[in-house]
Amino acid sequence: MLYNHGEYRVFHVDNANMNATAVSHPNIAFIKYWGNRDNALRIPMNGSISMNLDGLTTRTTVSFQPSLPFDELIINGHEVMGAGLKRVSEILDLIREKAQINARAEAVTENNFPSGAGIASSASAFAALALAGSAAAGLNLGERELSRLARRGSGSASRSIPGGFVEWQAGASDEESFAFSIAPPNHWELVDLVAIVSAAHKKTGSTEGHAIAPTSPLQTARVLDAPRRLEKCRQAILAKDFNAFAAIVELDSDMMHAVMMTSTPALQYWKPASLAVMEAVRMWRADGLPACYTMDAGANVHVLTLESEAQGIEKKLREIDGVQNILVARPGGAAKIV
Repeated sequence: MLYNHGEYRVFHVDNANMNATAVSHPNIAFIKYWGNRDNALRIPMNGSISMNLDGLTTRTTVSFQPSLPFDELIINGHEVMGAGLKRVSEILDLIREKAQINARAEAVTENNFPSGAGIASSASAFAALALAGSAAAGLNLGERELSRLARRGSGSASRSIPGGFVEWQAGASDEESFAFSIAPPNHWELVDLVAIVSAAHKKTGSTEGHAIAPTSPLQTARVLDAPRRLEKCRQAILAKDFNAFAAIVELDSDMMHAVMMTSTPALQYWKPASLAVMEAVRMWRADGLPACYTMDAGANVHVLTLESEAQGIEKKLREIDGVQNILVARPGGAAKIV
C-alpha cells in the first residue's frame, strides 16, 4: 500500500532563480538490495525494505546557472571531480531532459554523518539531488517519479524519497521500479544505534559490489528466497513483532555479506570490532534484550532496538573495544524542500 498516496504529492517551489534546497535521510535496509537486473537503470534483482534515519541528514542545493561551462559538485566544502561528478551529471542530464533546459548546474551538498562508510550516504545524496534538482528546474514531480529518478543515481536512494518504513518493489522496468511507504515514521518506536568502527571511505563501493554479485554461487539462492524474507519483514514491522523482525533482519544481513565474501573478487567489509558488536548483540538478545544487528556495505554495525532500551544498549555498545562512536537515529520522514 502507499502511505499518504505519495505518488500524487506535488512540490511547489519558486524557481525564479532556478535553485532549490532539499534535505533527505539515509536509510538502513532490513531486507537488502544487492545485485541488479539492469545495471544501467539500477533495477534490482529483488525488492527491499528499509527505514529512513532521522537525525542523519543530507542537505543539497542545486542551482542552474547559464554561465557555468560544466556541472560542479561540492561535498562538505570540497569540490569533487571524476566519477562522483559524472554520476551527479547523469542525474542532472535526466532532469534537464525532462525540463527542456540546457543550463549547467552547481550542486552543493553537506552530510552530518560519515560518507562512503556503509551508512547509505549515496542514498540520501541522490534523493536530495533528485528533489532539489527537479524543483530547481521547475518540475513538479510526484513521489513515485522522484523515487524512480533518485534510483538512477543510487538504487537505495529510491527508498530515501518516501518517509518512515519503506518498501522498494523491484519491478521489471524503469516505470515499475520505485519505493513507497508501508508505515509512517511514528508507526513503531525503533531506534537505530549505528556503531562506528571505521569512518574511512570503503575501498570498494556498492556500485562495484552490485556488478560482481552474480559471481557468487550463493546469489541465486539469496534472490530466490527474497520474497519470503520480504513478507516476513513486512508483517513483523506492521505487527511490531520485534522477535520476528530480529530473526529475519539478521538472516538477511548475513546472507548479503555471504554473497559479498564469495564473489569474485571477494568483498570483506567486516572489521574485528564489527564481529565483536554482532556477537555482543546476539548475547544480549539471548538474555532477553530486544536488540538485533544489520550491516550494509561497510564495517559499521546498525544495532536496532526499542526506544525503551536504547539508552542502556547505547551504553553497552560504547564499552566494546573498537567502537569509536555511536550515531543515534529514529524513523525519519520523507525527502523535502526547505
